[in-house]
Amino acid sequence: MKRRNFLIAASALLPATTLTRVMAETGHEHHNEGDHTPGERTEQGYMPVHTPNGWTLPYTKNDGVKEFHLVAEEIEHEFAPGSVAKCWGYNGATPGPTIEAVEGDRVRIYVTNRLPEYTSVHWHGIHLPSGMDGVKGVTQPPIHPGETFVYEFELNQHGTHMYHPHADEMVQMAMGMMGMFIIHPKDGEIEPVDRDYAIMLHNWSLHPGTRTPDPSVMVDFDLWSMNSKVFPAIDSLVAKTGERVRIRMGNLSMWNHPMHVHGVSFEVTGSDGGRWPRSQWRKETTEIVAVGQTRDIEFVAPPGDWAFHCHMSHHTMNPMGHGIANPLGVDQSGIEEEIRSILPGYMAMGEHGMADHQEHTDSGHMTGPENTLAMAMGQGPFGSIGMGGMFTLIKVRDDLEPGDFRDPGWYWHPEGEVAWMVSDDPDFGNPVRRGKLAGDGSDALPTPSRDANGHGGHGGHGGHDH
Repeated sequence: MKRRNFLIAASALLPATTLTRVMAETGHEHHNEGDHTPGERTEQGYMPVHTPNGWTLPYTKNDGVKEFHLVAEEIEHEFAPGSVAKCWGYNGATPGPTIEAVEGDRVRIYVTNRLPEYTSVHWHGIHLPSGMDGVKGVTQPPIHPGETFVYEFELNQHGTHMYHPHADEMVQMAMGMMGMFIIHPKDGEIEPVDRDYAIMLHNWSLHPGTRTPDPSVMVDFDLWSMNSKVFPAIDSLVAKTGERVRIRMGNLSMWNHPMHVHGVSFEVTGSDGGRWPRSQWRKETTEIVAVGQTRDIEFVAPPGDWAFHCHMSHHTMNPMGHGIANPLGVDQSGIEEEIRSILPGYMAMGEHGMADHQEHTDSGHMTGPENTLAMAMGQGPFGSIGMGGMFTLIKVRDDLEPGDFRDPGWYWHPEGEVAWMVSDDPDFGNPVRRGKLAGDGSDALPTPSRDANGHGGHGGHGGHDH
């Protein structure tokens, strides 16, 4: 029996640590994240993917086969400082480490199960033999606790892919079991990128005051994450001015996400079907990444700090109360005193909007349940940012070195390029308005008129100061 076949046959009988030691002692060639210089292409010609808040799974090379080892296990995960939960993941993390290979590679992936129940791994979007597809009960038996299975197949495509269980999916994916699988084209790319990012989009039902995600929730989620982090704990994506940046996004949440980048019109260039022909690229500023899909976007980086976020507004907030009465416009002054007699320190909020929420929580005037994040968080150079969830920043600088992914701090705006206050008078200027003011309707606004040239105005005045 060949050595590699012996290892495959024996793998299910060996603990994960023993298997790793045996592989090391049989002369395997090890490849780790640090084996290449940051910012430089590998010996196979591709620019390695960078996974914000995550990492890339090392591999060993055995008789030309790239061997990876995943371990499904319970983990303790921090979504942001102040919120820690018992989750499930791979190799100590959620999402699991990014798997990276090249079209034409043959891969062998060991999967050890250290969960309290059986599992499997499905290689989402990858073409392979049916028996390697990872659907428990259909293409393979379950991987029971303590067992190690092996998957082996050749990569005959390229693109942005994912991996996740196809066993008790409702629980296991809700608990964080998923990861990115990137396959680079064997012949390189016509327009190579300088920085390549991988981001997994997900949602979590971590009820206020609890420490275990609730897998039974289907609609009202509490946390919306990029690589299982929420703002302000999501790493910034950094680039040097003029570099070509690619962001690969995979969505294994329960919602579609319209992902928006400020400051650029990016090109949508690929998916799990690979990098598309140049003629199929299209310009967008927002791209919907549907459930179960991947999308690649690319742009040339302009200098500045640019927001990158889901454009569903409640996906850029941290835990919010579900099913509570709407306080907007409601005078709560009377009931506030009554509630304060029961809950000292209670502050009524929401009558005029939630803009002050972060200031109250940051100052300590309001505290929420234990292990629960404030709805809006983050401090910027001009004060509170007031965001959460699927929100981060793309920071572009002129002097950033290739391969440097450290946060460069806040952008220093050139003089005259920051919006400024010109008046604190609410009646400033003569803006054109229509309709009537909120209230009893007595303050009706005049209907805009038009002069002979078709210009609008109020009562004969144009839209300019006089």
